[in-house]
Amino acid sequence: TKEKKRHMGDTKHFCAVSLKENFVLYPGLYEHAAKYQEKIYYFSTSEYRDKFLKNPEEYVAHNEPIQAPPLRVCLLGTHGAGKTTCARYIADKLGIFHIQFEEYLQELILPKTKEKVGPHFNEEPEDDNNKMPILSQELEDFSQTMTKTETEKSKQEVELTDEEEAIKANLMDNEALPPEVLDNIVLDWWRKEPFRSTGFVLDGFPRTSDEAQYLSERGLCPDIAVYIQVEESDILDRLFPPRLKKWKERQYKIMENRMKLKDLKAKIRV
Repeated sequence: TKEKKRHMGDTKHFCAVSLKENFVLYPGLYEHAAKYQEKIYYFSTSEYRDKFLKNPEEYVAHNEPIQAPPLRVCLLGTHGAGKTTCARYIADKLGIFHIQFEEYLQELILPKTKEKVGPHFNEEPEDDNNKMPILSQELEDFSQTMTKTETEKSKQEVELTDEEEAIKANLMDNEALPPEVLDNIVLDWWRKEPFRSTGFVLDGFPRTSDEAQYLSERGLCPDIAVYIQVEESDILDRLFPPRLKKWKERQYKIMENRMKLKDLKAKIRV
């Protein structure tokens, strides 16, 4: 009740310094409060409060109300919960960007890996597929030297930087991304154009408590975080049929390759 009767500052209970410098609505804390021109201002840290008191005119409204940042949404949920479907709808409805976090990570390393990586993309058995080109080369009498050169060239093409290795490890084995890697990815969505002035719905981030802690430490506050909770049976109904179809197609492909291998071996014997 006392709080409602207070004569709050131009940014209400949000930190005026965070809004001015980072264009983020960061909730201020009661213990970091200051009074200026009969109004109460709250700040996210004591450093920001001191900064405000040194030059308050820089952070208050003058001729027009202070502009609030655009909407920033974090959409969370387990795999198969429908995050991407909902995120696309929200982004289209509100005219903001849709950022699919893990898809964005894939795009960062795709030029070098040439294919998507991770448990959902590494299900293809390689035995038969690897034998096919070897037998074809043998049949067409390609030299071993040429094959060796091509292999070395392909190895050079997929040499990843430390940052790309960290991203690949995250996608493959769910290893945590270091803060310095996240800095190169996440900060731009809050601080650089066109995201800064348009807003976004961030699909699938943060995924862990460490990533949530990272956002907090960097002062990157979403306006809202939505967690989609779905029954396991519903997820199974969504994910199982396409997985089964993919498995059947793979089995057919394996049988087809084995027939081709049999023919190739017969030709080589001849």
